[in-house]
Amino acid sequence: MSDPKIQLFNTEAGKILEYLHKEYSKLQTGRANAAIVEHVLVDAYGQKQELSAVAGISIQDAKTIVVQPWDNGILSQVEAALGTLNLGTNPVNDGSVIRVNLPPMTEERRIELVKVVHQLAEEARISVRQQRQDILDNIKEEKDEDVRYTLQDELDKSVKSTNDTIDEAKKKKEEEVMTV
Repeated sequence: MSDPKIQLFNTEAGKILEYLHKEYSKLQTGRANAAIVEHVLVDAYGQKQELSAVAGISIQDAKTIVVQPWDNGILSQVEAALGTLNLGTNPVNDGSVIRVNLPPMTEERRIELVKVVHQLAEEARISVRQQRQDILDNIKEEKDEDVRYTLQDELDKSVKSTNDTIDEAKKKKEEEVMTV
């Protein structure tokens, strides 16, 4: 049975990895994906709401995302919110749905996205280091020296495992972005 301190680290590391994967899913990789737009905040009904809460999002083809608001009264707000995304295109409003036609990815855009992938991975590693330090501070309060060293060793193994997972996710996303 693992120590509660190590379990706490593993729980926090899981949250960090989940956040990283969520952020990676928002990146455009050349194919239409609902995750690219579902997090956009729409000013609807007097408050900001995520697009996925006020509209249906579907994929028409490999390059087209179709957004259909539940209420046609907020069509212009949805269009404005989609216009704030940096996708290299403007949304097209046909009166009942909004189409976002994704442009082909240029080499320059791919390189830019790879930099974002690396930045997100580094932010995740920083979060892991911060969690490691917090847990390490708790472990140092342990009276028994053998237990303290055992816990530090367990913690280091968990940190290495988490960093390896971050590196794998980064490499996979980088390949996905660079694939034409």
